[in-house]
Amino acid sequence: MTSEKTRGGSLPLYLQIGELLSREISAGIWPDGSRLPTEAELAGHLGVAIGTLRKALALLEKRGLLERIQGSGTYVRRKAKTGSIYEFFHLELKKGVGLPTAKILSLDLCDRPDFLPAFGDGSSDKAWRIHRLRKLGGVPAALEEIWFDARHAPKLKAADIPESLHLFYRERLGFWIARVEDKVSVSPCPDFAPKDGPFTPGAPMGFVERISWGNTDTIEEYSRNWFDPETVCYAARWV
Repeated sequence: MTSEKTRGGSLPLYLQIGELLSREISAGIWPDGSRLPTEAELAGHLGVAIGTLRKALALLEKRGLLERIQGSGTYVRRKAKTGSIYEFFHLELKKGVGLPTAKILSLDLCDRPDFLPAFGDGSSDKAWRIHRLRKLGGVPAALEEIWFDARHAPKLKAADIPESLHLFYRERLGFWIARVEDKVSVSPCPDFAPKDGPFTPGAPMGFVERISWGNTDTIEEYSRNWFDPETVCYAARWV
């Protein structure tokens, strides 16, 4: 179980706790059928108020990941689909899981480059490009380049975009990601890496190229992710 103190970020604290526990359940840190510590113990370990923890546990119970048995405790009910907003996020720390957070480095409205797949109905010739630094449990873990169709939002500011893009798509742009295809390989670190960060442009990094389909079965997002193989691994599980 993680011992990180979950703070900061744009998500409400109870949702951060829920997402962290959801990722730990998915990773098998909390096996199916295991009993969680008492609310007091778990709240103390995570450094949050019991009221905040209870909201997080209620969220996971609603998703079917937890079962509360009167007089016995709270038990894990692991399943393949967790309902997490990080359902399709497969990077994990090699030592623990870590709650994902992200810092936008740049946001640009671009002419649609030739290497992008056709988004939606293919009518738009503009796309938004986001460059981000991704951290896991506060540890710099990856660099991200994310593209999505400008037909969803002709105007955007970086301040409009929360850390969870999938939540942003669902709540602000009116679609959601239903399935993804990942290709994992090795690629040089991109040149948009922050100069004061731990990543060196040109150095070999783990690489994930992703195509994402939305709820209407059209391609809605394309991304490239470079991750540090010394501290991070790519993990996909089926249960």
